[in-house]
Amino acid sequence: MSIYQHYRPEEHEFVDRVLHWKSEVLERYSPRLTDFLDPREQEIVKTIVGNDTEVRLSLWGGSSFSERKRALIYPDYYEAQNEDFQLVCYNIQYPAKFSTIEHRDVLGALMNIGVKRGKYGDILVSGDCVQFVCATEISGFIELNLTKVGKTGITLHTISEDELAEVKAEYNEKSGTLSSLRLDVVVAEVYNLSRAKASPLIQQGRVKLNHKIVDHVSTEMMEGDELSVRGFGRSKLIAIEGTTKKEKWRIRYGLLK
Repeated sequence: MSIYQHYRPEEHEFVDRVLHWKSEVLERYSPRLTDFLDPREQEIVKTIVGNDTEVRLSLWGGSSFSERKRALIYPDYYEAQNEDFQLVCYNIQYPAKFSTIEHRDVLGALMNIGVKRGKYGDILVSGDCVQFVCATEISGFIELNLTKVGKTGITLHTISEDELAEVKAEYNEKSGTLSSLRLDVVVAEVYNLSRAKASPLIQQGRVKLNHKIVDHVSTEMMEGDELSVRGFGRSKLIAIEGTTKKEKWRIRYGLLK
């Protein structure tokens, strides 16, 4: 039985990387630290590495509520510490009386200076408080180059992990029945759209499934999948609860508050 049958075709490349990390740890008998992984990538690493007796896995992104985390894969003799994850946490100081900074603004500023998404973790916005977590190896570059967010001048201050704002994802839960678990059908249900309106959103690259753009309307969704539709917000397929007597899928989903 092939390991790949448990994953979508577009995930096979990442599965190969995880298998390589695992074999590397076994061969070298030393830890392997990854870049920041999104929640779906974390689940894949857990399924491949998590139950192995010779190789262990720890995930950490700066706090217990972090969404994006680095994975540390290590031999059974090793004792993992938080320091092993090599994180730097920043608070962004800016003139809050005159400017507003949102999550997407920080994301855009980091992208504009050429920082890859895997090198920084959560961006936390709570009122005027704006923070983010990055990998130690890129921190010097960020400190030199991240001087503005949009048109707003900023100053970065390092903070400890226990100073990170607690920003948890909370969902308004709903239930529904679907004719299938195709992406276009789920998007239509979750965002209260017709399939005629949902399909172009997908085909135009405005829909992300598990943090990656998917433009095939027929992609099958799975329990736990996360959706993001530009202009409509984020959601999650919380549970697939079987079928009705008319052979329709019963689902429970949540829209991010």
